[in-house]
Amino acid sequence: MKIVVLERNSVGPDIPVDFSALGECVYYPNTVTPQEVAQRVKDADVVVANKSPMREETLKDARNLKLICEFATGYDNVDLAYCRSRGIPVCNVVDYSTAMVAQHTFALALALSEKLPHYDEYVKSGAYSAQDRFSNFDIPFQELDGKTWGIIGMGNIGKRVAGIAGAFGCRVIFHSVTGKSTCREYPQVDFDTLLAQSDILSLHCPLSGLTRNLIDREALRKMKNTAVLINVARGPVVNNRDLYEALEAGEIQAAGLDVVEKEPLEASNPLSRIKDSSRLIITPHLAWASVEARTRCVEEVARNIAAFQRGEVRNQVG
Repeated sequence: MKIVVLERNSVGPDIPVDFSALGECVYYPNTVTPQEVAQRVKDADVVVANKSPMREETLKDARNLKLICEFATGYDNVDLAYCRSRGIPVCNVVDYSTAMVAQHTFALALALSEKLPHYDEYVKSGAYSAQDRFSNFDIPFQELDGKTWGIIGMGNIGKRVAGIAGAFGCRVIFHSVTGKSTCREYPQVDFDTLLAQSDILSLHCPLSGLTRNLIDREALRKMKNTAVLINVARGPVVNNRDLYEALEAGEIQAAGLDVVEKEPLEASNPLSRIKDSSRLIITPHLAWASVEARTRCVEEVARNIAAFQRGEVRNQVG
């Protein structure tokens, strides 16, 4: 069985990736263009990908292809309908990064709520050493205790975030975009109520037709002007231009983003103009990428391939 890994470095060169016990392996550091994909998968039985496009254009000549495995939970890069028409199962990795994404959610929320970038710079600039009093709190900051924490996407990550928010003393509410959530541990509210009541609003939903541009100009105007928005889901869930305008107008207090509409962040994205890290923190899509999480991701892909070889399909999507 020939296994082609198209984006070996997507899990980081520091993490071992060795599927040789499962078959003949070919590893590419990165594969971007459809032409590269088509050429490299032509003789593959199994393809391991992350962002490389998996669709008819790139797979039509891969006549031996039997399985696609994702180095990720998301599978936006795959045309599931086409794969189903070919009888090619697509398997993802689930729950490998839950702890890290939840941790990063609070890293962003705490940094913004407590204005930590401002106070760190205040000390490092020498201003603290030059003052004659023991303390400085020139920009007001707030506690999480007693605040309302709103969540969109009450899956594994959303539930982990809800538990941590509760430990901080927050009241947790959530909205189900599909209306199909079975979560009963926390109050489920309509979208407008979520926007109006949330002091912190964190996004943990997949990207779909229902969630693309979900947080747009209209939604942002319904939020508190003291609210903090956290997006660790998918970039296009938040309209970046609308968010820029809302931050500039003071319609919300701050935003913490690990994802943006197009990655890497383009200079043309208006959010790149905001340099005040007390209002906006953007991290480079790293919330999933602790050493532990990336190691689990690779191990889970190996288990998916091994299961398929035993005649089982594990973690199939679609």
